[in-house]
Order: sequence, then C-alpha cells, then structure tokens
Amino acid sequence: MRVAVVIEQCWHRVPGGTASAVLDQIDAVAASGAVDQVGAAARHGGPAPEAWRPSIPVRHLRLPRQALYRTWHRLRWPPVQQATGPVDVVHATGYAIPPRSAPLVVTMHDLAWRRDPSMFTRNGVRFFEAGLRCVLDDADLVLVPSRATLEDCVTAGIARARLRHVPWGMTTAEVTADQIDEVRRRYGVTGRYVLSVGTLEPRKNQRRLIEAFARLPHRDVTLVVVGPEGWGDAPSPEVASLGDRLLFTGFVPRGELAPLYGGASVFCYPSLWEGYGLPVAEAMGAGAPVVTSIGTATEELVADGAGLAVDPVDVDAIAGALAAVLDDDDLADRLRAAGRERAAATTWAATAAATVAAYQEVLGT
Repeated sequence: MRVAVVIEQCWHRVPGGTASAVLDQIDAVAASGAVDQVGAAARHGGPAPEAWRPSIPVRHLRLPRQALYRTWHRLRWPPVQQATGPVDVVHATGYAIPPRSAPLVVTMHDLAWRRDPSMFTRNGVRFFEAGLRCVLDDADLVLVPSRATLEDCVTAGIARARLRHVPWGMTTAEVTADQIDEVRRRYGVTGRYVLSVGTLEPRKNQRRLIEAFARLPHRDVTLVVVGPEGWGDAPSPEVASLGDRLLFTGFVPRGELAPLYGGASVFCYPSLWEGYGLPVAEAMGAGAPVVTSIGTATEELVADGAGLAVDPVDVDAIAGALAAVLDDDDLADRLRAAGRERAAATTWAATAAATVAAYQEVLGT
C-alpha cells in the first residue's frame, strides 16, 4: 500500500504540536512495515527545518504554499500525484486538503476556531473554513485524536459514520539527573519551577497562568514558559512584578523537552481549547505532575487521577492546583506515577495500527 501524506505544516513558521504528532505518527506507521509512505508538500526553497524534518521522502508540487492552498481549496487541483506518482490513498494531516484523486483520509486535529474565532487571525479562519468545506465534500474517513474533537466534527456536519477516534500515542521518557542539570544550565533554570509549553497565543491562556503564578506565596519557585512567539497575546501586567521568577525560553528542540518536563515540580497547561494536547502527553510520559483544563481534550488525558484538571478561566483555581502540587510531595509523586502509567499504556504502535486500519477501510481491504 502506497500512501501520500500531506505534511505541509512542517514548513509553517510555527509547526506546533500538530506537526510533532504527525511526524511521530509517520514514524510509527513506518515501523509497522505495512505502508510505503511518501510526503507531499508545496514548493519550498529547501527542506523543512531539521527539528521538523520528516523521516520519509518528500515530493514537492510546483506551486508555492499560498498558491497551492488556494488552488486546492477553490479549484480542487492539482492532485498530489503530480509530485508523488501513483498512490493508493491520500492522507491530509492538516487543513490543507488536496483534491480527492485517490481515497482521501483526513486528520482533523481540532475545530477550535469555531469555538472562538477571535483567537485566530482572519486569514486563519478563512483557511480553516475552506479546508473544512473540502473535508465535508470529499473525505472518505476523518481521523480525530480525541472524543472532544470527534463531537466538534459532528457539530460541524461530519457524519459519525465517517469519523474514527485515533488517539495520538504517548512516549515514556527516562531522563537522568545529569540530563536535567544540563538542560537547566542551558536555559538558566534554577531551583524549583513550574513549566508550561506552548506557542504564545491567546488560546494557550498563558496570561491567566502568569496571573495565577503571581498569586502564589512560593517565592522559591520560577515559572518557565517554553514556546515560540505566536500572535495576539500581550504581556500580562504581572510579568514585570515577577522579575527573574518568570523565564521565557523561546523555542526548545524536542530532544531537550523531556529533561525540562522531568525536572519540573509541576507542568501546567491551562489551554482554553485543545484537540488533543500533545505537551500534556509528553509531560506525563516524562514524569511531570500535570495541571490542565477541564472541558477540553486534555481532560481526557488526565482522567481517573492521572493529573489535575481545573477551570482554565478561573485564575484562583489554577493557582490552587499549582499550590496543591507544590505543597504536597505525596500528591506530586502519585501524579508522576499515574502519568507514566497512562503514557505506557497509550502507545504509538496503537496509533499506527488504527491509522493503517483506516487506510485499509477506504480501500475496502
């Protein structure tokens, strides 16, 4: 079986968690030995940045990104086969949806822009809506990483019969004290710290996290915020008052994240809406106690005591959960163990098997 995997997001300015998850899925499917995968992307001046470079060969269409997006969504042309050659299945792993020139599988990570369009740029909303129309018209199957996204897809008009719940895997990471010390030195992290990972944008809710952290009486704890600059989230007024107790690292390569997770006293991810929440999965796999949000997909990850979930718009609730973990070593240890146990049981091999099953389903095999 030969599958064209559209992986255009690897060239985006901020590839984000969706690119990370797709690259892990590609590797897991490759490890299964069941599929010959070939990447498909727009014309670019060079390969994707090393941190986001796929492990499979990538073939490029002649049009640059924006022109390709427009022609795909408006004209339903050109087919990916112009770059990849013959394929049995086309798998769109983001909202750039190619024409259905073979059975079409689409991964829908989330529909967050429909919940609150103000958290996205106008161009972003137009792009997402155009992609959704193509999914409604042409997708044979739609894969979703969480029950929350599945229900949003149903609300958007995608029939349940076309939807398949394919959770992302979770990877356990064994990190040593030396690795933690090394990454601490590299990023200037001293003492105990609360860690948050995510692009700096309104949906990730870092403003409320910073406000919650500022309310804590713990003066020996630093808030470390990891992630590239996104858009539209002005600095919180509490930033100046925290001084060197607040550290923005910018982008951190994936290989250095596990020691940062492993050394954290608490990992906090109070996102307003997620389709899955890969940083939460990564933190749990590295043994960090997790505080995250109710009412979104990350609540699924920490269900049954694998983490704490609070109202992400309630600053006092966020602060209270952070304090509870910082002040109770037994609670922190229970959360670390439960997170690792959840991660060990949620494998990328299972993700690959479900993905391959979707390919086989659309082929009728």
